[in-house]
Amino acid sequence: MPTRRKTSRLEARIAPQTLARVKRAASLTGSKLSDFVVRAAEAAADEAIARHELLDLSAEDQLAFAAAILKPRRPAPAMKRAAAAHRKLIRPR
Repeated sequence: MPTRRKTSRLEARIAPQTLARVKRAASLTGSKLSDFVVRAAEAAADEAIARHELLDLSAEDQLAFAAAILKPRRPAPAMKRAAAAHRKLIRPR
């Protein structure tokens, strides 16, 4: 991991039992408490972002998605009406 200049501070209030667990985990990994907490927060942030930004599809779903992109169906009449209404309401600048 590249060295980053530490310029921001984060504080949190946690239950004493939680602090004890985090301190123990940091000790077991040979880490300073603050380094352990930062690494854990970064890992949790990366996981949360990935869950919301990545789409994990089965092979079957990948094929269906690709087929829909490559050969889309014609829009239904209701979709055509909705698009026309949208064009009336929202004019390009």
